[in-house]
This record gives sequence, C-alpha cells and structure tokens, in this order.
Amino acid sequence: MVDLVLLGTGGGMPTPERNLSSLILNYKGHKILIDCGEGTQVSMKIARTGFKNIDIICITHGHGDHVLGLPGILATMGNSGRTEPVTIIGPIGMKKIVEGLTVITPYLPYTLNIIESSNEEMFFCIDNNNLILHNQGEICINTLEVNHSSPCIAYNLKIKRRPRFHIEKAISKNIPKNLWSILQKGKDIVHEGILYKHEMVLGEEREGIRISFVTDTTPINELVSFIKNSDLLVCEGTYGNDEDIDKAIKNKHMTFSQAAMLAKKGNVKELILTHFGTAMDNPQELINFAKDIFENTYIGEDRMIKSLKFN
Repeated sequence: MVDLVLLGTGGGMPTPERNLSSLILNYKGHKILIDCGEGTQVSMKIARTGFKNIDIICITHGHGDHVLGLPGILATMGNSGRTEPVTIIGPIGMKKIVEGLTVITPYLPYTLNIIESSNEEMFFCIDNNNLILHNQGEICINTLEVNHSSPCIAYNLKIKRRPRFHIEKAISKNIPKNLWSILQKGKDIVHEGILYKHEMVLGEEREGIRISFVTDTTPINELVSFIKNSDLLVCEGTYGNDEDIDKAIKNKHMTFSQAAMLAKKGNVKELILTHFGTAMDNPQELINFAKDIFENTYIGEDRMIKSLKFN
C-alpha cells in the first residue's frame, strides 16, 4: 500500500487556506517528497508525516513556489537525526538551484545526491534502511520534460508488486526453508554449492501502483502516454474557467478542462487537481469544468490523504 498526503495545493503564492506545491508518498516507511514550496514543513507537522525518513525529493522545476521550502526541510531532516544520504531529482539546472538554496544550511549531517533529469527512468530499492539507486529496484521513477517557462519535468512513479511466492514449488524442489525469504525478495543465492534462482519459486510479475504528478505545463501530447493507466494523476489546474484558456496558454499552465481531458486520454483511474491560482477563491465551484469531461475528478486540499492498495 502507498499513502499519499497533499501538503500544498496552491500556486504562485501561499494563502491562509493553501500552502504551495508539495506532496509526500509513504511506502514501507520510506518517503518521497514531490516539490517543496513554502509551507511544506507546516503541513508535514500538522499531518504528522515525520521528517527523518525522506529518502528522495523530486522537484518539478526551479520556480519559487515549488522549491523555497527546501532549505528548511533539509535542515529539519538533519535536526531530526537524518544521517543517510538524500537523493534530489530535478530538471537541468537543479544542482545550481540546490547549491544556491543551501547556502543557509551548509552543515547538513548527510550528503545530497543530485540527479538532473529530463527524460529518464530510474529504479530505487530499499537497502540498509534507505532508498538507493539500483537497476532491480522495486520503485521506478520516470521523468518527462514538459512545456513551461523554465526547465520543468513531470513525474511518473511505479511501485512494483513482488511476484507471488509458490510454497509448493519450493517444497517440490527441496529448497531449504531458510532460503525462502531471500528468494521471495527476487534474489538468487548459492547454498552448499547449489545455485537457487528466484525464478524457481516466484510467479509472474503482478500489477503495481502507478502515480503521476504533472504541474506547470501545457498539455503536451507526450503526457498522454507518460501517464497512461495511472491509478492516480495529480495534475495542475491553475485556471478553473475555460474563459481563462488564453491566460493558460500564455503562462504555460492548464485549465481544469485541459487537465480532465489529459486524464481521460491517459485512461487514468482518478484525477486530483492542484496548484490553484490565487485568483481562484473556491475551486470546488468550478469542478464541473473537469467533471463534465472526466467524472472521477476531485479538488485537492491541503493535507488531503489518499491511500492506494495493490489489486
């Protein structure tokens, strides 16, 4: 199961009701933070998500409403006892942005591994109580370069589900029981001169969980295949009314209806709108611009919780 908390659903500048762009995923106690706008720490404190176990931070782009919470988060993680390395993923130019922001937090008790990405697939596995890059990892993070006024990327995360372990196969092949847990994790092992391969006891790969996060972009064609069949799409809706389409095009953002059309074309199961412009007092009043196109649409709220289970 994957738990998701929307930490900030506003765009541009924070309001009393909405912090700026951020959400956090929790999988087996390991956390992935996507964007880190102002107010992220406040929402995390209220939602009691914890700070220490953030292993990966994914940044869409370098505009202030998506990164200005980063120095504070990094400092608080250190003050919470974090010593393991932290991976930061972002678009081209991310290293320079992080270096600039961390001038005020120069003495972190952990290292930062910064990955600049545009169109890439990365795998992470749980190792020594941390998520690390590994070509056979159970978490796959894909990035796609999108269309905004600064380098910006969308994210698609797939959490793999382990194949079913067949006890009867293990018994019939006389595999020692003390090796079962190793093989169940998809690892091979040599025991008393005999090679035991995980394929001997595991079935076919099962469907995992797919989550897509798209913000600060026009609905480019490449996004349709990128988000295809996602269990959840969290997508910007900077403008609610279709009358604002010209503003959306000019500023390289999306309207509610554009986000809904993207969800429909991508055959996603559920759409949560986020990144609402400051001129939008009540996004719920405009939700039908999206629901008329894609029924399973919801307005994101700060500290909204969503749990996704394996089928």
